[in-house]
Amino acid sequence: MTTAAHRPATLEDVARIAGVSRSTASRVIAGTGFASPAARERVAVAVDQLGYVPNPAARALVRGGGVRLVVAVAGTSEAVLDDPYVHRVVGSAARVCGPAGVGVALHWLPLGERRPLDQLAGDRSVCGVVLVNTTEDLLAAVPRSLRGRVVSIGIGSATVPSFDVDNASGAGDVLRHLYATGCRRIAMVTGPQWLPCSQRPVAAYRRLMHQAGLPERVLPGDFTAARGRVAANEAMRRWPDLDAIYAISDETALGVIAALRGGGVRVPGDVAVAGFDDIPLAGLTTPALTTASHPVGRIATAAAIAVLDSRPAAPVTVFPSALVARASA
Repeated sequence: MTTAAHRPATLEDVARIAGVSRSTASRVIAGTGFASPAARERVAVAVDQLGYVPNPAARALVRGGGVRLVVAVAGTSEAVLDDPYVHRVVGSAARVCGPAGVGVALHWLPLGERRPLDQLAGDRSVCGVVLVNTTEDLLAAVPRSLRGRVVSIGIGSATVPSFDVDNASGAGDVLRHLYATGCRRIAMVTGPQWLPCSQRPVAAYRRLMHQAGLPERVLPGDFTAARGRVAANEAMRRWPDLDAIYAISDETALGVIAALRGGGVRVPGDVAVAGFDDIPLAGLTTPALTTASHPVGRIATAAAIAVLDSRPAAPVTVFPSALVARASA
């Protein structure tokens, strides 16, 4: 059944029939978030009554076609696919796609190559794509045939909607916390230079250091603990008067702490350390890591729903980050 002869049922139709909000209907269908048992029952009845499925690809599944959503991750090597952050994105997407009978596949996009995107665009089994670690070059390479079924976790464009965390604000909150606790000689370990979203916290750091009249001490990073160890040792060699190190990721911050403690530097007694992401391990280390939240699950869920819903999304959807103060700073 459809709501009219010329179009299939929409999520709004389901919400109207069920007497719930569009967001509640979306959560029930996706299997994410809270909804009362009564609301779930009304949505289920409306879905059955209308014959609603989330998008044209899912309707193809009903007719016997195979469909999958692809999480396509840009990176310098296939090792990027082993990143726990990527695993969280895939897991959240799978929880959204499962109820629609849509599979989730993980692909590596080598930097500077557009052929993999062209292949995805020509693959009839692909209902949509979620880009991760998006760059300007990657956005420019998105084929026209993918438009309307591709979104980005990171920067976006006029034709590719963006879902991302406000990491500049989160970085600012952490840095202001360090300043408020008395830190004045703060070094920063960055993310990969090629990744645009990792530059926002750097800009926030430079701006706040300038406003406070403090020196800038920036070291390159790559989101790994191994690089955190190297950066910590370099920082102490170059600036032995350091009293804080802020890393753009928690994994890097944990590497910083390991290196400092291995060198006899007390954390936070001698040098405070803070990160970003609030990964599960952050609250379990000794000392527990001060950081800022990164709602990866919510971001990936919203991105996947936008693809499955096959509806125009806002050009930019930003999720807030909040300070999580713990013992390390």
